[in-house]
Amino acid sequence: MKLDDLRKIRERVQDELRLRGGTARVRVVVGMGTSGIAAGARQVLRAILDEVSRRELGDVVVGQTGEKGLASHEPVVEVYEAEQVTVYGDVDPDVAQRIVSEHVVNGRPVQGHVLEVREVDG
Repeated sequence: MKLDDLRKIRERVQDELRLRGGTARVRVVVGMGTSGIAAGARQVLRAILDEVSRRELGDVVVGQTGEKGLASHEPVVEVYEAEQVTVYGDVDPDVAQRIVSEHVVNGRPVQGHVLEVREVDG
């Protein structure tokens, strides 16, 4: 799958959210800086987008960001919820799917990959 395909999937999911008129319950952000991409972030992003789409999670927005200063733990995924951010490291496509199924859907962080949990600012 190419980057354009990933963009199309992300846009479709975001369009579905806008059409439903709801607000995002969860935002999932994948670090797509140089070290993240080299470590497999594209495959992680694709796995998250596929799982969100497969489960028809219209209240989940998936995005990407640059480097987070955690190169030794790439790929890095952040899960933003109403009151906290959970930062995952060393994420592969299987862990990415578990982040969606266990954390985003069921509220249970994926142990063994959590680097940090912090309160949301403001």
